[in-house]
Amino acid sequence: MKRLFIFGLLIVALPCCIFAQHSADLSNRSQIAVLQDSLKRLGDAFVNAEIDVDRIAASATFTKTLVTALKTPNSFLFPFDSLKTISILNSPDNRFRIFSWHIMYIDGSYRFYGAIQMNTGGALKLYPLQDYSPILKNPEDSVTDNKKWYGAQYYKIVRVDGANPYYVVLGWKGNTAESTKKVIDVISFKNNDLQLGLPVFDQKGKTKKRIVFEYNRGISMLLHYVPEQNLIVFDHLSPSDPKFKNDHKMYGPDFTYDGYRLKNGRWEYVDNIDMRNVPNEHDAEYIDPKADRANTEKPLKIIKKPL
Repeated sequence: MKRLFIFGLLIVALPCCIFAQHSADLSNRSQIAVLQDSLKRLGDAFVNAEIDVDRIAASATFTKTLVTALKTPNSFLFPFDSLKTISILNSPDNRFRIFSWHIMYIDGSYRFYGAIQMNTGGALKLYPLQDYSPILKNPEDSVTDNKKWYGAQYYKIVRVDGANPYYVVLGWKGNTAESTKKVIDVISFKNNDLQLGLPVFDQKGKTKKRIVFEYNRGISMLLHYVPEQNLIVFDHLSPSDPKFKNDHKMYGPDFTYDGYRLKNGRWEYVDNIDMRNVPNEHDAEYIDPKADRANTEKPLKIIKKPL
């Protein structure tokens, strides 16, 4: 009889607990939604403000507001899908997500901002990403941490399984008024510390920690992951004239394709890829939100090349 009484109390109390939890979740989402509205306005400001100092100030306030939102319980479950001026990517295993964005200065140069939020299920664990690009002289040979980030705005994450799993990210990296960059980088975790870059890219007897492409700002470059083939494929870049061999602002696609294929946890360089064997569905690549605020998610126009 006593057991039945206790069981009855549990049945009565359970809906109350569920309701309380549901109400808390709704309250948390409501709080974050209010902050998201502020983030939308600030995002528009750091893209469209007339002077650099206002863009910088808007980005700084955006960062503080974002951190406040992420401190809200269960914030990892909130998609922030109304924010169109930044990139938000979840890792394939939902272990973390990356926020990344940029400021374009009036002179055509860029600075990148970002953070990695871990999916802890509890207290916020956040790795701020501090753009170290101007000081990092040899990015392809450097393994760094979040305080020395080779800044980029990411659009793809690929998990590589193994004894020590890691994540490959593809990113767009505005550079100067004359050239643009794209990046293949690596995120890994060691003793709860974030590491950027990893010696896993093998090319012609050399090993690189990350891959950086630079090309003329007025030209689009394909950098795409093909999951069916464990392949990262990209336009082969070459100068418009041999005399510009050392001037990457004069580089562009030459109608051939190269790539990196995953093999035993490493990425082996492959040249002259036959694109007829590669699916024609491309990742949504980055578009400058100032140039196309109406639809920041449509893909860049890729120049179709003869096969």
